[in-house]
Amino acid sequence: MVTDAWRPQVNGVVHTLERLTETLKTFGVEVRFLTPNLFRTLPMPTYPDIRLALTTPRRVRKLIEESDADHVHIVTEGPLGLMAKRHCISQKQPFTTSYHTRFPEYVTARLPFVSENWTYNWLKKFHNAGHGTMVATPSMARDLEARGFTKLQPWTRGVNVEHFTPDKRGALDFPRPIFLCVGRVAVEKNLPAFLDLDLPGSKVIVGEGPELERLKAKYPDAHFLGHRPNNELARIYASADVFVFPSRTDTFGNVIIEALASGTPVAGFPVTGPIDIVGDGFGGVVSEDLRLAALTALDVDRSAARERAMRYTWKACAEMYMDNVRAARASLPSG
Repeated sequence: MVTDAWRPQVNGVVHTLERLTETLKTFGVEVRFLTPNLFRTLPMPTYPDIRLALTTPRRVRKLIEESDADHVHIVTEGPLGLMAKRHCISQKQPFTTSYHTRFPEYVTARLPFVSENWTYNWLKKFHNAGHGTMVATPSMARDLEARGFTKLQPWTRGVNVEHFTPDKRGALDFPRPIFLCVGRVAVEKNLPAFLDLDLPGSKVIVGEGPELERLKAKYPDAHFLGHRPNNELARIYASADVFVFPSRTDTFGNVIIEALASGTPVAGFPVTGPIDIVGDGFGGVVSEDLRLAALTALDVDRSAARERAMRYTWKACAEMYMDNVRAARASLPSG
């Protein structure tokens, strides 16, 4: 697996890769990673927490060849992903890719002068060059297909339902109802759409990122808890009354199913991620009126939220991944 996203980053991509790798071991599949940690790096402009690898195509080619891998999966479209793609094409090495982030919207949020259409066309060429592109949700697949992406493959996500559980619900030292949001505190997460809402009780944000200090200063009544250890995070999830997901640019939202597994209903916009997971009203509420969604979610049965999460297991995630790899390789010309 070639990925430009890796530790010390804390995000859905890294978490998915780590849990996927653990599960694939039980299938007898060994995964080796080619990440920025193997090279000198520089900070990504506008987002210094993300480190970009400083290396050469020759070095990347050597590492891939030394791995003697049966299959190459390119996770991200960054410098390492581009060099790995170049190597695979030149050597006729089968490879798949995955679409983890609405990258065009992400770029435009930071660099408004960059056209989304231009970025989508560039991404289409990148992914269509492979033998399959894994996509987390049906709505994302439909959107990409309409833009000319081909060979799309379904690949959902998983959640540890033993760790994230309603049993950890307890008291939080904030007035109720407690509306919670967990994730990177960054511009693409659209947090002001949540923080600007007129809601009773308390708004709680868990996570770190480049927008943290600015938002803390702008919204002094909100509670910014920063990064929290996994055990404490599970308790916070379960102890909240509603999980609010204001992002419009995620392709899934691992935090959504972590909240659901904890028994906490979800409120979000009717966009990729929320609409695929709770768009039918089971376990959460989606609406273009985020305030209405958040208030309505207070009445959602918490046991329904937990039940919805049970369909997302890491075993199912790993099985889908391997099915996609096999299907991609089966599509290759014989000989």
